[in-house]
Amino acid sequence: MELTARQLQIVELVKANAPITGEQIAEMLGLSRPTLRSDLALLVMLGLIDAKPKVGYTPGSAMSPGLHASRKLLNTKVKEVQALPVIVKENASVGDAVVSLFMENVGSLIVVDDQGCLSGIISRKDLLKFTFGNTNAATMPVSMVMTREPNVIHVSPDESVVDAAKKMINHQVDSLPVVVPSKLEQAGGIPRWDVVGRITKTIMTKILLDMAVGH
Repeated sequence: MELTARQLQIVELVKANAPITGEQIAEMLGLSRPTLRSDLALLVMLGLIDAKPKVGYTPGSAMSPGLHASRKLLNTKVKEVQALPVIVKENASVGDAVVSLFMENVGSLIVVDDQGCLSGIISRKDLLKFTFGNTNAATMPVSMVMTREPNVIHVSPDESVVDAAKKMINHQVDSLPVVVPSKLEQAGGIPRWDVVGRITKTIMTKILLDMAVGH
């Protein structure tokens, strides 16, 4: 619900002058105390201000910075913060993948099939393990190294960043492909996905930093 201009004024007065009595608020607004009674009751109910007997009104719990940040985080969707996906085809060589990884300065690559649908994901760790001591690794296709769909953990654009963070932590991954259902036919009953973005731990860290400094 939207607050009226007078209710917003009351909230600002309480923030600036707490603790403040109802009589003092009424005097500052040039109104009578009974006129403000319903506004004050609503603001207390919403948690925007607190009423303390013999003390007056103070900013409510809903005004605390921590709670505000938590609400903002819960309401932030993946699509609002996602980055462009860094993609390689599944027939690309491991050597090409290594070059892409360093050129794009990313921790993982999203692998797609010939029709552009999600095929797998390949991380720095995957490439390191595969190439270490393997003289023929550079010429082999990334499909031999990647984690294959449907075992890829991904997220939709409309999921919250909190849900994305939970998936990263629970599955111990540094990034997630952001996908939407593909219009192409399912393969063997397995859904196919179009890749529309990626979300990473770096993005998550930036979100937290922005909130911490009040941006």
